[in-house]
Amino acid sequence: MPLATARVATDRPARYIKQLVSHMGHKASTALSPDGRGTITVASGTCGLTATPDGLELTATAVDAESLAGVQDVVTRHLVRFATQEELSVEWTAPIDGAELDTTAPVVGAYLLGHHTPADDILGELAAATREATAGAAYMQVSSDEGALLTMLTGLTGARFAVEVGVFTGYSTLCIARGLADGGRLLACDVSEEWTAIGRPYWERAGVADRIDLRIAPALETLRALGPEPVVDIAFIDADKVGYPAYYEEIVRRLRPGGLVVLDNVFLGGHVLDPAYREEHHLAMRALNDLITADERVDSVMLPVRDGITIARRR
Repeated sequence: MPLATARVATDRPARYIKQLVSHMGHKASTALSPDGRGTITVASGTCGLTATPDGLELTATAVDAESLAGVQDVVTRHLVRFATQEELSVEWTAPIDGAELDTTAPVVGAYLLGHHTPADDILGELAAATREATAGAAYMQVSSDEGALLTMLTGLTGARFAVEVGVFTGYSTLCIARGLADGGRLLACDVSEEWTAIGRPYWERAGVADRIDLRIAPALETLRALGPEPVVDIAFIDADKVGYPAYYEEIVRRLRPGGLVVLDNVFLGGHVLDPAYREEHHLAMRALNDLITADERVDSVMLPVRDGITIARRR
C-alpha cells in the first residue's frame, strides 16, 4: 500500500514548493515544472507537490510501506521547518493500494456514458454479443464513450489509413472504420480468429467491412511489413501490455506529421500509479508512459477516460 496523500492548509503553497525543491535539490533529485508543480525523489520514493487555491497537496509514492513512511517523514520535516510564519498541520492519509484507486467515480462514469452521442443499434448489439460470447473477458471491449471518441478523432484527422493493434470482437474496429475518410482503410491486427469473427457480421451490417483489412498474425510482424514511410494517419493500441513499447515505436516512426496514436489502459487499473506493482506489464507500461512524455517526436496528453488513455500527435 505505497501511496498516500496530504492536504496542508496554507496561503503560501507556491512559496513552500519552491523552497522545498530548491533546498532538497542539494541531497535529492528535484524538479519544478512550468506550471509550478514540484517533484522530490529521495532514496525511498517520490513526493509530488501541487498548489491549490486553499493549500498544498502532497502525494507520496514508494515501493513498500516502510519506504513510504520515509518519504512522508523527510518531506514533512522539511516543510514544517520552512513554515516560520505559520504552524502547518501535515496529516497523511492511510496508505492506499493502487488497485483501490477509482480513476472514474461511478457517478461520474455513469454521467459520462449518458452524455455522448448514443451508440446505434449495431454497436449495441455487438456489445451484447460480446458479453454473451466472451463472458468474463468482455471487459476488454472499449466503452461506448471511448468508441465515440475514436470515431471523432479518426474523423478530425481526415484519416485515410488507420492501424489498430488489438481487435478483440471488433467494437473499436467498427468505430474507427466509421470515422475514415472516403476510400479510407483500416489495418486491424489481432491473433484470434475466434473473437474477431464475432465482429465481422456487424462490420458488414454497418457497411464498413470493405474498409477493414483484418490480419490474423503477430502485430509486430504486420507493422514491420509496412514500409518506413510516414503513412499512418491514426493508430489505436489496445493489445498485450508488454508489447506496447514495441507497437508504439513501430507506429510512431510511420505516423505522418499531425497523425495520432491512441493508447488504451495506460493506468492498468491504477497499478501503474503504484510503484509496488512490478510485474513485467506494469514496468513496461510505466516506462512507456514516461517515454511518451519525453518523446520529442510527439506532443501528448494523458486523459482519465476509463482506464486511462494517452493521445500522442506526431510533430
